[in-house]
Amino acid sequence: MTFFKPNRRDILKLAAMAPAFAMPGAVRAQLGAPAGENPAHFRFSLGQARLTILSDGYFSLPTSGVGVNADPAQVQTFLEQHFLPPQMGYSHTNHLLIESGDAVVLVDVGSGHRFFDSVGRLMANMEAAGIDPATITHVVITHAHPDHIWGIRDDFDEPLFPDAQYFLGQAEHAYWMQDDLVNQVAPTEQQFVLGAVNSITAEGLEWTLVKDGDQIAPGVRVIDTPGHTAGHLSVVLESEGKQLIALGDCMSHAYLSFQRPEWYNSVDHDGDLTVQTRKRLLDMCAADRIAVVGYHFPFPGVGHVARDGDAYRFVPALWQF
Repeated sequence: MTFFKPNRRDILKLAAMAPAFAMPGAVRAQLGAPAGENPAHFRFSLGQARLTILSDGYFSLPTSGVGVNADPAQVQTFLEQHFLPPQMGYSHTNHLLIESGDAVVLVDVGSGHRFFDSVGRLMANMEAAGIDPATITHVVITHAHPDHIWGIRDDFDEPLFPDAQYFLGQAEHAYWMQDDLVNQVAPTEQQFVLGAVNSITAEGLEWTLVKDGDQIAPGVRVIDTPGHTAGHLSVVLESEGKQLIALGDCMSHAYLSFQRPEWYNSVDHDGDLTVQTRKRLLDMCAADRIAVVGYHFPFPGVGHVARDGDAYRFVPALWQF
């Protein structure tokens, strides 16, 4: 198999071909931007595990890519009813850090400085939270989209966490590493392929490829949640009989994914499978009272799933001081 490894200039050139992904992240929800900085980490616990949510920043994308299998007017009405900007969405980037026993597990590595100017803040926010990157023992990548894996290298193309074990789904790896995939996708998707390949094949990384049910560390395992990408994984933590799932992007919106689970987005690789996976997870989390972390939910993105008639509601977890 022949791989094309683009450099940063290649990726930037391709990014310029997709203006929809290069729009500034200045449009916010109804409240105005803060005059200063807000906290960018959130601590809580699950059983004996100590958990921290770390932000990598935020970005905005046009809402024309949301609910693409629904009536656009219905989507616009839904957003306005929930006090959300009807033209540009606002996505947080919430990373879960698990400290359990001797394991320190980080879920996804963010964008670095290779995507939007408003992201790439994971390392700075980790430092602000008093977390030493050298202590991270395991890194799990839910899927190989830019905001989840492009930050795997520093500005010198060295792995950010050189002593950690790296985990990626077998199916996810197989999809992105297909021979000549870059020439089989639309031009606006080529930057995703090149960035994924460049990240997966970065020097200094050794991947452990995992599948549904495989254990990452004691109490931490992965489950298959395909649809958003071909081999998307979610991360399950269990401690003292309590469970939490880091959803990645199998649920990307704290309102739409719950109240309109049958709607999917333009960035979902397989829309029908995305919906099937989402409904299965929603039903399971509501029935078993499993907590969830949504990567793109409003920070810190931690909460519960409540059944609401034929649909569901996201119930944010109580912030405790």
